[in-house]
Amino acid sequence: MRSLILTLAVLAGACAGQPVNRTSSTPLPVSAVETEPYLGLWHEAARLPNRFERDCVAATAEYGARDDGMLSVRNVCTRADGSTRDAVGRARRVGEGDEGKLKVSFFGPFWADYWVVERADDYSWSIVSEPEGRYLWVLTRAEQITPAERALFDARLRALGFDTSKLIWNAAS
Repeated sequence: MRSLILTLAVLAGACAGQPVNRTSSTPLPVSAVETEPYLGLWHEAARLPNRFERDCVAATAEYGARDDGMLSVRNVCTRADGSTRDAVGRARRVGEGDEGKLKVSFFGPFWADYWVVERADDYSWSIVSEPEGRYLWVLTRAEQITPAERALFDARLRALGFDTSKLIWNAAS
């Protein structure tokens, strides 16, 4: 019995390991994300591959204020043929204050982590992930970024511990 417990403990530890797309521990959410400056349209400059954006060549996220204190979320995916599809959801803060830790839901009672792990002081860009590192987005206010900006984002993401070799840069970037 003792060896079974030890074996299970070792297996659990081996499975825990590093998050999927990260080379180090998870970065913490930024300490302050004010709601008002975060609202509006964001363009996806880059992302880690994920099943719900499999055929997207460009994407946007638009955040708005709701009467119930939550945020409205509308994500639009543009495909190579020019067609679009959107997903409408809601987001809410986790905990007190302005910490960059939110939960987002696009389907009923199911919520997912949405952590702002870095952002510009002027809210011109934002890096969003979640604790396991499975998802990552670089969002900008500008529809396109320059090669120099792309290199800076790549360096920032590596400094945060993300494996940038897997990034998908959107067509406009």
